[in-house]
Amino acid sequence: MKTLYELKPFLDQKVKEFNAIDFIENDPISIPHLFSKPEDIEISGFLTAMISWGQRPVILKNAAKLMNAMEYAPHEFILHAKPTDMKIFRSFVHRTFNGDDAVYFLKSLQNIYRQHGSMGELMKELSQKKSFPEAIHHFRKEVFKQKTEPRIMKHIGDPLKNSACKRLMMFMRWMIRSDAQGVDFGIWKISPSLLYCPLDVHSGRVARQLGLLHRRQDDWKAVEELTSNLRLLDAGDPVKYDFALFGLGVSGWE
Repeated sequence: MKTLYELKPFLDQKVKEFNAIDFIENDPISIPHLFSKPEDIEISGFLTAMISWGQRPVILKNAAKLMNAMEYAPHEFILHAKPTDMKIFRSFVHRTFNGDDAVYFLKSLQNIYRQHGSMGELMKELSQKKSFPEAIHHFRKEVFKQKTEPRIMKHIGDPLKNSACKRLMMFMRWMIRSDAQGVDFGIWKISPSLLYCPLDVHSGRVARQLGLLHRRQDDWKAVEELTSNLRLLDAGDPVKYDFALFGLGVSGWE
């Protein structure tokens, strides 16, 4: 088993390989890349992240349906939509995410924009006062501020309840970190050093093979263990290694 010091050149090279514009086209991040306005980016990114499980072509197809229903102006839609404007989403389905879920999230975003100005402003305020896991917990509470079914709340995990929060961590990476490659957006003024690595079956398998992760369950404790090791490789931008782990995983690296 290689030491972290020995792993770093290999992982840095893989970050360069997978953190590239070519990565965007077939990845869910391609949906927010359709936009240039920060509010459009964060709204489209959030909704896309919420349905980012399953086959990527299906994710992209269904995320595009959501954008089309908002006439590719998500911020304007969120600001001005009336209940009647949301009826079109009632027929939306992506795996277990259905039309009721879509309407609830749209109304929730509307409340967040009216009360906080944007998701970025909300998260910035929370992260200044609390640890990042606590900030995520309270961000989730804002999303589910309106009464809803427990089934809908399962779409967003809670780190304080030991959920890996993969989709939310991916969304946070998109919004917070940035570099010259231009894949992630960096539109939220929050330090990327605070981020935690998204963990799924692909990145978890690779992380365990490399000795970056020993915990067997893909839960928040595993996220903390993995991210702690990634911070030893780059304390300022640990989650850049998500590109290496995920890229190696989906390419079938052994």
